Amino acid sequence: MDGRLNINVSAVDYDKTSKALTRQLALLEEMVHSQEDFVMTDSEFAFGWHFFVLSVNRSLILKLVEMMGPDFERLRGKGTEKKFLTWLTKNVENKSPRFKLAIKEEMESSKYGIF
Repeated sequence: MDGRLNINVSAVDYDKTSKALTRQLALLEEMVHSQEDFVMTDSEFAFGWHFFVLSVNRSLILKLVEMMGPDFERLRGKGTEKKFLTWLTKNVENKSPRFKLAIKEEMESSKYGIF
């Protein structure tokens, strides 16, 4: 589980969503004594939505898994990455208007019919 998890973010309000995501991930970094474990691209605006990529070090996700223990396994989703998206969504959804998170590699696969 080396490297980074790239997450496609679609948001109605880029400023509020990016600030809420940054705040939540900064709190996570503080809790697990980590630094600079995520980056966010600028947004591209289309169809009334802002699209950008959030890249999170997998080591930060693993530290969250260790910290939460069995509670992490109870999160909805198949596998660590999906459970992390569930955790992140639950912690940001009340602080930001409509937004969606998806794993970038899955969005680009042919199973979703994009290519």
